[in-house]
Amino acid sequence: MAADQQVSHGVDLEKLEGFAEYAADNPDEVQLGLGARSTYEGTCAHSLAKVDSYTLGGETIARETREYTIPYGAWKEVLDAGGWVGGTDRLEPVEAALSALASCINVGITINAVASGVDIEYLQTDVRTEFDPRVLFSLKDLGDADAVFENLTVEVEIESPNLDKDQVDEWARRAPVYTLVSLNQDVQLTVNTPAEVTADD
Repeated sequence: MAADQQVSHGVDLEKLEGFAEYAADNPDEVQLGLGARSTYEGTCAHSLAKVDSYTLGGETIARETREYTIPYGAWKEVLDAGGWVGGTDRLEPVEAALSALASCINVGITINAVASGVDIEYLQTDVRTEFDPRVLFSLKDLGDADAVFENLTVEVEIESPNLDKDQVDEWARRAPVYTLVSLNQDVQLTVNTPAEVTADD
């Protein structure tokens, strides 16, 4: 490591500043194309999710070392009560979304803290919500989906010698997953089915 290299929280500050300047001057070159896919495993509510390639500035980046798989399911007690045979605990997608929100808030805070020269000694984000599953089980109309989640709370515990609560609040709200779950999103849902095979005349 070069003697004059300044590293804070694992980040080369000079490189970070250079990247920020490049992104400001070349916004199209830093746009990210992200995605994931999930395949049903034959047991109700069980799917295997995969995340691999992404695009950066229109270029696809793929490598074996970032092929991640996540087995999703539900809570054993709920499965047992619902009639699942041999139900086992798996990470439930809602919990994954909550953990992603908590982790992404940490991302928003730490990236901006490092860029601003603010040292963080401790940071933990706790996300909680109350979940009504009746829409999922078609016990309530789809129009009631807005009431499925209530009381989504985020609690950030942070220790810093230069703590500014308003600044930390702003950094947290810059987190991409925070934006994803807090703003109205236009989700374009397309259902694809096998092409119909027409009989030969």
